[in-house]
Amino acid sequence: MDTLTLLPLALATLLYAVVSRRAFGTLVSVPLAFLVLGLLLGDLGFGLTDLPVSGEALNVLAEVTLVLTLFADASSIDVKRLRRQHALPVRLLGIGLPLTVAAGLGVALLLLPGLSLLEAALVAIILAPTDAALGQAVVTNRYVPERVRRALNVESGLNDGLVFPALLIVASIVIAGTVSDGARSALGWSGFVLAQVVLGPLAGYLVGRFGGTLIERAIERDQVSAGFLRLSTIALPLVAYGGAELVSGNGFLAAFTCGLTVGTTARALRTGIEDFAEAEGQLLSLFVFFALGAVLLPAVWPQMQWQHALYALLSLTLIRMVPVAVSLTGLGLERGTIAFIGWFGPRGLASVIYLLLLTDDYRMDAIDQIGAVVLLTVAFSIVLHGLSAHPLAARYGATHRDGDSGGDSEDGGRV
Repeated sequence: MDTLTLLPLALATLLYAVVSRRAFGTLVSVPLAFLVLGLLLGDLGFGLTDLPVSGEALNVLAEVTLVLTLFADASSIDVKRLRRQHALPVRLLGIGLPLTVAAGLGVALLLLPGLSLLEAALVAIILAPTDAALGQAVVTNRYVPERVRRALNVESGLNDGLVFPALLIVASIVIAGTVSDGARSALGWSGFVLAQVVLGPLAGYLVGRFGGTLIERAIERDQVSAGFLRLSTIALPLVAYGGAELVSGNGFLAAFTCGLTVGTTARALRTGIEDFAEAEGQLLSLFVFFALGAVLLPAVWPQMQWQHALYALLSLTLIRMVPVAVSLTGLGLERGTIAFIGWFGPRGLASVIYLLLLTDDYRMDAIDQIGAVVLLTVAFSIVLHGLSAHPLAARYGATHRDGDSGGDSEDGGRV
């Protein structure tokens, strides 16, 4: 990759930085701005970038971004507080998430031509995780009840890590089915998956527990500078990732488990993690959104059909909103609140990176069609959720300014 390829992205980051505070209150979200920039400078626009559609550079970027994102998201979850105020997020993750995958699978089989059952399942799984960053105006609007904001944050922080084992298992079954000597290959893939989903989280827990404790004790003794505190938040998930790979575990599950462990046992580290997520982590995310517009969408553009666009719209509406409504039944929530939570389930970073990993590690015939529908869904989400976040959050918040009064109880307060 030519280093000049990074020049447009660097300039865009610099220019957006000088207007970022003013831009925050507008309809143009940061992901939307970088997606549009990528479209303008990429193959669908002026053709001024030369990013590779596939290759080592983009794959390494995707892997590092996913490792750090899984770690940062998981470490931001206050598990002790979640145990006391768990009704909404547990319903969304325990009922809404599986139902969303099931609905996505069913619609994919009906609507997307030529996909097998497992390939349709891959589409549903990749598009199940939500990305709260695409609706930042919602989760940062203090007039939106805290209970609702917390539920959306916890959901997006955990669902990407929760669906990854399912993605790994289904993708492995698809590949095992294409290998000769089916019985032996199926047994081999079963052992591979078992090692991945057991040894990966184990490595992540050990690194998070002992590494987090080591850093926390150094912080208590005032032995850690602010700069290296932020660097430690990068080192921990990378150590967990590398350690898991050394013992044949899954590095991404290790990073996720490491984040959960650190967030629970090493709370002094959370400031450094939050600082990293707001700076270096966001830069990596914006590069992915830029690449989405510059090279990923142009690469699948010839394969796009009306069925892909229809599935993308259904994924953001019925496939997401109906399972959310079912999962929240019985909690005494108003219809407007259920609709609000259902709509703000944007698809973003995790879906794009899962697709890139699938493309790189698992060769399958349907990858072009899977890529077309996933990338189009994410692009629609960036536009629709980006444009609607501020006005809908303001409108909803204006009618629920007292919603927090009962929001700190288990199910208290009619929201």
